[in-house]
Amino acid sequence: MRATTALVTGASKGLGFALARRLVSAGARVVIVARDPAAVDRAVAALRDAGRAAGGDAHGIAADVADKDAVHAIAGAAAALIGPIDLLVHNASTLGPTPLALLLDTDCEDLERALAVNLVGPFRLTKVIAGNMALRRHGTIVHISSDAAVNGYPRWGAYGASKAAQDQLSRVLAAELADAGVRVLAIDPGDMDTDLHAAADPAADRASLKRPDDVAAAILDLLDDAPTGARLVAP
Repeated sequence: MRATTALVTGASKGLGFALARRLVSAGARVVIVARDPAAVDRAVAALRDAGRAAGGDAHGIAADVADKDAVHAIAGAAAALIGPIDLLVHNASTLGPTPLALLLDTDCEDLERALAVNLVGPFRLTKVIAGNMALRRHGTIVHISSDAAVNGYPRWGAYGASKAAQDQLSRVLAAELADAGVRVLAIDPGDMDTDLHAAADPAADRASLKRPDDVAAAILDLLDDAPTGARLVAP
């Protein structure tokens, strides 16, 4: 997909970083968001190196997408740095405490945190950014989903519930924004060799898992022709 500007959350490492690197390498201006300021700085430095030859650029914002008070600051800073957003990728995600607990052993506060990061935060950020997309009649919003959204895996209750709700949020937004020229998609990237997967399944054979960079390339290819409202699975 050809995007001039992009905002990617949870992008200091893993899939978010891989998506940002692919975008800047294609000449896009990208803002990444993550909680750890030092990790954001390291990622931005690497992204600027990756984008230099193609004219791409990167900026970073250290913030928690679950923080209600941070959402307008994130959107405002991103617009000031790179202009109106063409592509918004909701990649920031949390499993909750690990080892993962059975749902009835999950603290209510941990469920609330999963919903805040994986569902409510993306909803708030979309509310702030989608209006400008609609005015310009141009923009794509991507929710990074999971097979835990459609399968009932033991111990994945809080994460799975939040991702299932995010999938439905994506479908409803797509229906409501269809006439405004804004696409909204959910994409399941599959099992990847990331810190999140390692935390959830420490015994997994890392060699059998997808590489985030390969998945990022597949996702951007999927975005070329994907109809709004689709829930896609990365090959």
